[in-house]
Amino acid sequence: MNDFLLLTAVTLGIAVLIGFVNEKKFHLTYEISLLLFSIPIGVCIAIVLAVIKDSSVQEMLSSVRVYDLENFLLKGVLCFMLFAGSCRLKLGQFRKNARSVSVLAFFCTLVGAIIYGLLFWGISLLFSLPFSLPVCLMFGSVTAPTDPIAATSILKKFGLPELTGFLMEGESLLNDGVGVALFVVFSGMVTSQSGGGFFAVMIREILGAVIIGTCVTLLCFQVIRFTQDKHRMILTSLFAVSCTYVLCEALECSGAIACVVCGVVFSTLRDREEQKGKKWELEEFDGFWEMLDTLLNSALYVIMGLSFVRILQMDRVLMLSLLAVLCNFAARYGSLFAGTFLIGKIPDGFDKKGFSLLFTWGGLRGGLSIALAMSTVSMLQSDTYNILLGCVYAIVFFTTVVQGLTVKKVYNALKKN
Repeated sequence: MNDFLLLTAVTLGIAVLIGFVNEKKFHLTYEISLLLFSIPIGVCIAIVLAVIKDSSVQEMLSSVRVYDLENFLLKGVLCFMLFAGSCRLKLGQFRKNARSVSVLAFFCTLVGAIIYGLLFWGISLLFSLPFSLPVCLMFGSVTAPTDPIAATSILKKFGLPELTGFLMEGESLLNDGVGVALFVVFSGMVTSQSGGGFFAVMIREILGAVIIGTCVTLLCFQVIRFTQDKHRMILTSLFAVSCTYVLCEALECSGAIACVVCGVVFSTLRDREEQKGKKWELEEFDGFWEMLDTLLNSALYVIMGLSFVRILQMDRVLMLSLLAVLCNFAARYGSLFAGTFLIGKIPDGFDKKGFSLLFTWGGLRGGLSIALAMSTVSMLQSDTYNILLGCVYAIVFFTTVVQGLTVKKVYNALKKN
């Protein structure tokens, strides 16, 4: 039997079932319902497999890896999801809020990673965990960036003010590149390899991504601009995104940021053509990318939910999960509060404390953090890896489900004060 088709059928079947039940009964945000309800399904599957194989759940978890989330996301669908989320943004919005977005995406991500690393290092010393300082800093780089997919698919549905919502979305679309640069540096320290220095890596990752994304989009847009074939427009956009990501991978730049650049440049060029009076018939184009975004989001959240059972491999799971979530909250709030002194005027009438609290609670984590955590498997001892992966899963679950469901209530409470 074809494993790919089997896993695709299982994933889509679960997504359809959960989505239908949620629509009729629970009325939760779609992505949150997929993650929340696929977790018990994953636990049940693990128990059934353990019974069939006549082994313990722990042994089954150690030997079976049904979904390769790292390759599915980082080396597969991430580029298309980021383009789908960013192709509706305008370069003018980034230009007007460049200072705020830059501080949030670069400064706060760096500071947050360092704070988290230091906090968890203290915890590791207190509880005799097998974590060195470089491993803890690498852990911080995994948890610091907010997830662009979670932000664009969940936060935009809560009706936050335009500027506040844009800053959350803009930060999440850019800070993954900073997180990857930090991860390269700190993982190089863990494996005793030179990462080339943070600023050198960041310049290569980000500047190279901007150049590649802009050039490829400018060239491919000429085909979209002059062709009359609607299907060719879609194929050209798919080529532009995939080509951009492949070039960035080959040149060691941030493919994620490059795909965001593709989306923003495309949206800007499209808007410029419309202002000149060009009549576009892009309903099929927009419909395709919206459908692709929904499909890939559905698959990602189901896979994350089914993979959540791997948290059972972690020793002292409840205590360490709680400590990981608390460290994440403290690191995020501390970095944001420090950032409020640099971003200039705080939007929508918030004070520094209120702004920091809202963006801390709105800082959702997702598949990107899990994929980075999974990529450390060859760098760490099994007990260290299991703790790191379990803690990341706990953070993703808490931020996506608990914070994702209550961010609107937190916003309303802050506005009343």
